[in-house]
Amino acid sequence: MSSEDDAGGEAPGGSFWEAGNYRRTVKRVDDGYRLCNDLISCFQERAKIEKNYAQQLTEWSRKWRTNVEKGPQYGTLEKAWHAFLTAADKLSEIHLAVRNHLAGEDSDKIKAWQKEAYHKQMIGGFKETKEAEDGFRKAQKPWVKKMKDVETSKKNYHAARKEEKTAHTRENHAKADSSVSQEQLRKLQERVEKCTQEAEKCKDQYEKMLEELNRYNPRYMEDMEQVFEGCQEAERKRLCFFKEMFLNLHQHLNLSTSESFHALYRDLYQVVIAADNQEDLKWWRNTHGPGMAMNWPHFEEWSLETQRPITKKEKSGKMADDVTLTSILPTRDGVVSQTPLQTRRRFSYQEEQNSLFYDSLRAPAHVNGGKEDISEWSDEDTPKKCLDANGHEEDIKVPGVRVRALYDYTGQEADELSFKAGEELMKMSEEDEQGWCKGQLLTGQVGLYPANYVEKVGS
Repeated sequence: MSSEDDAGGEAPGGSFWEAGNYRRTVKRVDDGYRLCNDLISCFQERAKIEKNYAQQLTEWSRKWRTNVEKGPQYGTLEKAWHAFLTAADKLSEIHLAVRNHLAGEDSDKIKAWQKEAYHKQMIGGFKETKEAEDGFRKAQKPWVKKMKDVETSKKNYHAARKEEKTAHTRENHAKADSSVSQEQLRKLQERVEKCTQEAEKCKDQYEKMLEELNRYNPRYMEDMEQVFEGCQEAERKRLCFFKEMFLNLHQHLNLSTSESFHALYRDLYQVVIAADNQEDLKWWRNTHGPGMAMNWPHFEEWSLETQRPITKKEKSGKMADDVTLTSILPTRDGVVSQTPLQTRRRFSYQEEQNSLFYDSLRAPAHVNGGKEDISEWSDEDTPKKCLDANGHEEDIKVPGVRVRALYDYTGQEADELSFKAGEELMKMSEEDEQGWCKGQLLTGQVGLYPANYVEKVGS
């Protein structure tokens, strides 16, 4: 939109002072109401973008946190990798906060101001628009009447001059024509004199109407200015409010001023810079290398108890081959104790870094009481185990709890379930340390699913 010079410019539709041209200013009132709606819609869409970005960050973090935990990376570099995923979760929270400001606080503020500034009428339109229209029409009505009188007198005067010119032309042609009688020539001359007198009379009337109009112009301009300034004041309030809202929106979108945003990347940098390859290599040496303790073979006396078999259930629920325990010795109270060789678990650096890792550095010769810790990396989680009365391992289960999916989930591995939001399934085991449960779909498929994706039916 191009602005006119302060000295007064010609708008494409004519001057403001011309009849009816004040309607552009009246229309600006309606435009202000529409601009409020446009501003709300604009930043509601931006709020959706912030929300989608936050959700994508969370999904990315959840996916890769599982992959990193299951993957072969270990030590301080694994911790640094996790720091990026934690930072993504924090950044997601920041962008959700931005979304809440845009879609909630800011939008509500615009709606409240719009309701206060524009009052709808029962017959349609706005009270402010009608007041501006009535004010301009009242101020312009006397001037328009005088302007019409000027236009009429001007038209009459120009028509009289035209008639006078025609009479002069006929008189001149008659003088040059010898066939025209003196009587005819005299009539033509009288016609000329009559037209001249009529033209002078119209001229006087025209000048009189114009003089009256010019005398009224100052009053007309004063009345129009008064109504116009009222419209300008209303528009000034709208412009100031929009500027205030733009500053609020800038404050909410400008993450460079957010302390939590700076702290997020500052903490991430500290974790990454703290990664130590020598410490990781030393940890691997003591946990999976020559620094490990070894239960070297020694003579063991045969007994009946050493031949008692136990079974091991895999995560899929199928029975595996029997496992025979050795080095099982009776205690004083008759309860069978088992050697460290019986325990098998999945390796996770984060679970051991505060105990096994530091213990191994302080006393590498006595790690885990001198046992060989058999760790493994697998694409499958190890379910929680317990021993039954017969000494057999079994999963900790909950009997057939009905749950309902809160969100869509697509399994990332072959042993994971896929379901849609609202779908019901059976929860078959308690949540493990990584946030997974075993469940069964209505189709009979059994697998794992994220525990926080479902809720108990009836809760």
